[in-house]
Amino acid sequence: MLNTGVRWTTHDVELFAENEGTRYEIVDGELFVTRAPHFKHQQTCGKIFRQLDVWSDSTGLGEAVINPGVLFSESDNVIPDVVWATKETLALTLDEAGHLTGAPDLVVEVLSASNEDLRRDKEAKLKLYSSRGVKEYWIADWRSRKLEVYRREQSQLNLVVTLFSSDHLISGLLPGFSCIIDQLFPL
Repeated sequence: MLNTGVRWTTHDVELFAENEGTRYEIVDGELFVTRAPHFKHQQTCGKIFRQLDVWSDSTGLGEAVINPGVLFSESDNVIPDVVWATKETLALTLDEAGHLTGAPDLVVEVLSASNEDLRRDKEAKLKLYSSRGVKEYWIADWRSRKLEVYRREQSQLNLVVTLFSSDHLISGLLPGFSCIIDQLFPL
């Protein structure tokens, strides 16, 4: 995070030089800068995407994507690890530049090791996704092989379950979807 008392916007980030492997995200005007994630972080993203993509292909209910741009506003611009959205949500929120301009139905973040990354995913992004209408938020931790599931209850995202290796993941948001948590993480 770059905390200078400045309120950052999407326009500010557009002025930065392209830097391969660097990700810039803005949550409530606060700039978060991260480097390319750990190899196992990326494997976890791929495995979660694969589970959602296979289910999406079989049901035709929506689409999963890795690292989409989600531009909620000039001061809330993030790049979640994985998202899933219904076809209806995509029709309403996907702009011509290929960015989502509203809440996907499901957002998944895979934790990185630093305290700043933990704060970003478990506090700043949780608050953002909750305020913007995300229906479900998963936080995956490949180190401890667990998944926290937050669901929208009474207009906010609340932690409803923490799942471990042999637990089954199901979701009312994804009818018929089921997988064992171990399937989401690399060996």
